Amino acid sequence: MKYFSTIGDRVYEVEIGAHGRITVDGQEMVADMRLVGTSQLYSLLLDNCSFEVLEDGDDHGRGPKGIMVAGRRYEVRVQDERSRRLALVDRNLRPPDGELQIKAPIPGLVVKVSVLAGQAVGEGEPLVILEAMKMENELRSPKAGTVLEVRVEAGQQVALNQVLVTLH
Repeated sequence: MKYFSTIGDRVYEVEIGAHGRITVDGQEMVADMRLVGTSQLYSLLLDNCSFEVLEDGDDHGRGPKGIMVAGRRYEVRVQDERSRRLALVDRNLRPPDGELQIKAPIPGLVVKVSVLAGQAVGEGEPLVILEAMKMENELRSPKAGTVLEVRVEAGQQVALNQVLVTLH
């Protein structure tokens, strides 16, 4: 599986192979990483060199993650191939100016509504959590704006393409 790790302005292509083999920007290495005691401390063996790796906090996979290695802190953003392709495409897609309707991408059950009419929201801020096929899907604001209308409430079933929230 291939990942792209961004540290500062540099992007590293990381491919994870079988039997502890990884390739970083074309250079093959042997790696073994194990959780040590706490939920955020790891022991990393990389080509027979040992490192302690400490994760800062828990961001649930959103945004960069703080990592401490050998006394230095790094902000690392990791994307798989699919997420990276989508992010590159999304750069060219801008939400329209003016009113924007957020619709249900699949039929499901509204688990949570995180906004109220009149509330200001930032780009990427959660609006609604929709459950379908036992998976929760968090619908986020594609742009900064104001919530004009909320048409659903928690516990409500919704259909495909049903308007959930209207933004301006």
